[in-house]
Amino acid sequence: MQSERPSSTPPDWSTARSRMILDPTVTMLNTGSFGPLPQAVFDRVTAIRHCLAAGPTDFYVRQAPPLLWEARERTATFLGTTPQRLVFTTNVSAAINLVASGLKLNSPGEILMTDHEYGAMMWCWDRVGQRQGLSVRTFPLPTMATDPGEIVEAMRRAITPRTRVLFFSHVLSPTGLVLPAKELCAEARKLGVLTVVDGAHAPAMLPLNVDSIRADFYTGNLHKWLLAPSGAGFLVIGPGNEDRLQPLHVSWGYHADKYPIGEVTRSTGPDARDGYGSTPRIRFLEFEGTRDFCPWLAVPAAIDFQTELGFDAVRARIAELAAYTRKVIGDIGLSLATPATPGMHGAMTAFNLPTTVNPAKLRRELWNRRIEIPVIERERPDRLLLRVSHHFYTTEAEIDILATELPACLRAS
Repeated sequence: MQSERPSSTPPDWSTARSRMILDPTVTMLNTGSFGPLPQAVFDRVTAIRHCLAAGPTDFYVRQAPPLLWEARERTATFLGTTPQRLVFTTNVSAAINLVASGLKLNSPGEILMTDHEYGAMMWCWDRVGQRQGLSVRTFPLPTMATDPGEIVEAMRRAITPRTRVLFFSHVLSPTGLVLPAKELCAEARKLGVLTVVDGAHAPAMLPLNVDSIRADFYTGNLHKWLLAPSGAGFLVIGPGNEDRLQPLHVSWGYHADKYPIGEVTRSTGPDARDGYGSTPRIRFLEFEGTRDFCPWLAVPAAIDFQTELGFDAVRARIAELAAYTRKVIGDIGLSLATPATPGMHGAMTAFNLPTTVNPAKLRRELWNRRIEIPVIERERPDRLLLRVSHHFYTTEAEIDILATELPACLRAS
């Protein structure tokens, strides 16, 4: 679990912001898509990449394995799991594709998900359905629920004897609604349904303990709210699922007893640390051949950066900014698309846009004013949203800029 900074004194947020690499000409309200980097994290990943560039063989064979194991241990502790269950991936999409493509599901049957899932991942499960003879079905979420129990009840009503997999986001990408992941997984488990959780936005935004959620497969990003380098994602494999997946890539991890050893000590068991910074069971899924995994090795630096600030302090600051966003954007007439109920929102606040707005024109108008913010189009269900992301480095002045410029942008769209 995330550790806290020793002092209870709130950070100076202006000073903390100065430690971020940010374009001073841009009003940055889109951490929900890509997190910028703290200078310390950029310096760390750059130093690691310099080692790789200067001596690739020495780096991959001798330097990287202990760094990879350290990163695995630190990341696992941060997420609330064990290193033996943590598979590093490039991002959450890669992790979900690994699960979706590596699972063999019983057919006929169905894959069930909410109607607010990330579009690319809906396509991912559509392909699984086509390949394995399964249907894909969505169920409507009560997106402005005031009690998590409403969401659990909606899922309970949607599951049928045909349901093989329940797929859902811990935090919805379009609106920032936080779903009761632990309770949803518990209900699915009672009904014998496998759970795959898209935790793209959860790490660092929420006080996360993955093992307590008890998902069969929990995936996530570290490049968003944790502010790790792009290229850092993960999969946590739940108990009892250790041997259910096949890798996306067959490489030297495919046969633990046959891959080249060289100077590396062979592991003493499938879940014992090996000389490659992993375990045979993890390496089976994780190793894809030669690749740049420097972002994984820099994750500890990202953890250290926000640990110094204090995760509780960061989340308290985010809550202040969310309340401010609801007020000033609400004052210009847009209705909330994210519940204000504590525990059901985090660092993203969405607003409904008029149906007459041309989204492409609105994006251009906003960017012409150097405002970085997503305009989200949903087909299932049909809705148009503006999503504001607010991390600790966001300022009230930036939200004021949005509130000031948005009416003109809407009129021009």
